[in-house]
Amino acid sequence: MKTVFQVHTRLRRFAPAALLLFLTACGGLTRCGSAEPMDEAEFDALYTDPASVPVGARDVFHIGHSLVGRDMPAMLAQLAGTGHRYESQLGWGTPLKAHWEPDEPINGFETENDHPRYRDAKEAVSSGDYDALVLTEMVEIRSAIQYFDSAEYLYEWAQAGWSANPDLNVYLYETWHELTDKEGWMKRLDLDLDRYWEGEILRRALTRSDAGRPIYVIPAGQVMAKFAREVEQRGGVGPIETHSDLFSDNIHFNDLGAYLVALTHYAVLYQKSPVGLPHALMRADGTAAEDPGAEAAQLMQKTVWDVVTTYPKTGVPQK
Repeated sequence: MKTVFQVHTRLRRFAPAALLLFLTACGGLTRCGSAEPMDEAEFDALYTDPASVPVGARDVFHIGHSLVGRDMPAMLAQLAGTGHRYESQLGWGTPLKAHWEPDEPINGFETENDHPRYRDAKEAVSSGDYDALVLTEMVEIRSAIQYFDSAEYLYEWAQAGWSANPDLNVYLYETWHELTDKEGWMKRLDLDLDRYWEGEILRRALTRSDAGRPIYVIPAGQVMAKFAREVEQRGGVGPIETHSDLFSDNIHFNDLGAYLVALTHYAVLYQKSPVGLPHALMRADGTAAEDPGAEAAQLMQKTVWDVVTTYPKTGVPQK
């Protein structure tokens, strides 16, 4: 089954008592020997100035898993218009570590990369061919931090990209977790950006970097949360009665969710409002995607722009 909840087989080697000792010694979610997080004020200062405004179409490389997928980048390309180029390397539930380390398995590699937009990630990033590198970590994000050195490998990918192209912008795509999460789907979205995506990944990665530059955030999880609240307040909009209508199962987006996430990528990567963009798009295979309709699309577009222009880590000029 295609899922981002793949559990790495080597975790089974830990007996419960040994695992508890390991986690205690390593400070809960923090891996042993990891860098201390960058001071919060220093971290915030990296985002004082917006990212440089892209000139023309962008060349984008995506590294991730099924919460990237094939259809979302294809939708992004349609929103961006002529000249937008993209390639990717994907897996099923794949941590950044597995994309980086040659001996780490990438589950679903053959299936997820059997398309014309695949390119080997190491080759792509080292080529200097791209001006935007979009990375995302596996979820459950807590497991990624505990066992797969998320901050370390975000740092490695960013450094490799900047070494090949000093003008490269690096982005961390914030995702989400299961709709049935015991802590609560909305509560997790409200808390996890600060405590995990920023606190345990970004701030630890950037404190290691000598580049003195930010890694920007594509806050899809935050957009999901705000859109969900707007839909709830309105009692539904168009074909969407609740946020679960954005998903095909407990974690993967359907066409409507892919469209919302593609809008978020567009707004951050191009620093342009997505309001007024088309909403009848095609999937990567050339078939018609489900159309959210004008009313829902307009709310999605407005929500995206509201979120990215009130969160400085996007690199988008703020309201």
